[in-house]
Amino acid sequence: MSDPVLVSVAWPYANAEIHVGNLTGAYLPADIFARFQRLRGRQVLMVSGSDAHGTPITVRADAEGVPARQVYERFHHGFLDLFLQAGLTYDLFTSTHTRNHFGVSQNIFKALLENGYLFTRREFQWYAPSQQRFLPDRYVEGTCYICGATGARSDQCDKCGNLLEAEKLIDPRSKIDNSTPELRETEHYYLDLGRLQPEVVAFLRERESYWRPNVLRQSLGTIEAVDLRGRPITRDLDWGIPVPIEGWDGKCLYVWFEAVIGYLSASIEWSHLTGQPDAWREWWQSDASRTYYFIGKDNIPFHAIIWPAQLAGCGRTFDLLMESEDPQPLVLPFDVPANEFMNLEGQKISGSRNWGVWCLDFLTRYDPDPLRYYLTVNMPESKDTDWDWNDFYKRNNDELVATWGNLANRVLAFAFKNFEGKVPEPGELTMLDRELLSEIESGFQTVGQELEGVHLRAALGEAMRLASQVNKYLDTTAPWLTIKTDRAAAGRAVYVALRAIDSLKVLFAPFVPFSSERLHTYFGYTTPLFGEQRIETVKDDLGEHSVLRYDGSRATGRWEPSRLEAGRLLQQPQPLFKKLEVKIVEEERARLGQPRS
Repeated sequence: MSDPVLVSVAWPYANAEIHVGNLTGAYLPADIFARFQRLRGRQVLMVSGSDAHGTPITVRADAEGVPARQVYERFHHGFLDLFLQAGLTYDLFTSTHTRNHFGVSQNIFKALLENGYLFTRREFQWYAPSQQRFLPDRYVEGTCYICGATGARSDQCDKCGNLLEAEKLIDPRSKIDNSTPELRETEHYYLDLGRLQPEVVAFLRERESYWRPNVLRQSLGTIEAVDLRGRPITRDLDWGIPVPIEGWDGKCLYVWFEAVIGYLSASIEWSHLTGQPDAWREWWQSDASRTYYFIGKDNIPFHAIIWPAQLAGCGRTFDLLMESEDPQPLVLPFDVPANEFMNLEGQKISGSRNWGVWCLDFLTRYDPDPLRYYLTVNMPESKDTDWDWNDFYKRNNDELVATWGNLANRVLAFAFKNFEGKVPEPGELTMLDRELLSEIESGFQTVGQELEGVHLRAALGEAMRLASQVNKYLDTTAPWLTIKTDRAAAGRAVYVALRAIDSLKVLFAPFVPFSSERLHTYFGYTTPLFGEQRIETVKDDLGEHSVLRYDGSRATGRWEPSRLEAGRLLQQPQPLFKKLEVKIVEEERARLGQPRS
């Protein structure tokens, strides 16, 4: 297999709907990148799933008085529906509540234990006398002892991004009943991050030349501020993956430890579903493999520090436990292109206040490509950004519709009407014609270079700039006027514009795939640019779980310029995008903060 690219996407907690901040933070950039790499002809494996065991699920289940599994399954199915509608091409979107994930996670635990990177310690943990139970870290909130922010969880402060020691939290309160918890002694396994610190630091230093500065700065800063120390990887829980050690009944693997293992377990599950049980090794054990982790900035420590430590600590032992005849180590992350946060109309997105744009709800009123477009041009790659409904309205109409959509539609419609539904003969091209086609062709290098570096905003901006160049060319050549006096010249200009649009279709395809596919058919092509997605049901001894899968067997899209031939039959075109009315701005703003029906 050549050029294997693993696209690992953050696992959403299955306790709430996905909003635009979530989508632009991790899920959409991963899909754009995966689509581009597929067009490049690389062997892409894009994986993720629902985090079924996180504390947010059990918090919601407790609040609703229902089993945790019921909560996770409800939101998991919503994720599948959304990703299908939004065109997120997961090779496998699964769940952490599968027998496969249980087994892989337990083998990672055993490998670290066998290699001497786990130890046990009796510790004090927050206990709720009113509930007669130990509280997971996310059940306890208080004041951060480092930065003073309120609402810090006992394991991490979202304000300063630091990992916290639970017992140092100031003014702790239980999220369940607002009672004051007390510290009680219990025993747990710890990951010895201190012993793995040299490997983690070397890993980060090797990537200084191309990682995003914010990711590298936060990761190295965390280590330099306080040396890495042991971190608990088990908890007193009854919902999760059991600790695979005799005598440890009633304890589960800590969610932060097992959830990141999901990238590996999902790859292995995909391999089994495809009937190639060893295929995952191409992405996880090959020197040629490049692995990317698309996450939000709140997850940087787990993906840039802890997960590399887990992988390094496993060595070849994990593969031995997988019964490999030639055990190999697992590859470390190539890149962790974490995004910052997106706010909404100047305020932080909040589910409790219904201050959010919920993606499934959005798609009941708008098409997916305008959503994908706006989130990309506004993507928080280096700093927080803001969803503004007036800005969404203007960018849809002034850029997506006016610059790109109208260009494609008017040229195709003109050709269809005036050249018998065919691509006209160009004759001999002029210098102006050749210059435009050359500039458009160069876009496969310029746009591609930005995409390769995961600079998605810049890539889309360059594609839109090239579309503007075609509009300028048409302003100069004006085939709708010259056709009355010089049909050959008009035909040549239309041919050049059509060929440019046929190329632009591919450059835009990772960002707005639905409209690119429609445009592809208007040019008379009968095979799709991309593959198809479907939802399947998988069974194991834990029950049934639904998954999203991508089938690229019919995909024919390639990251290369058009070689459009004269005489090709065109199809009657339709507008690619809808122009929005200004009234949607106030209508959508009026929905914010209001109870949902």
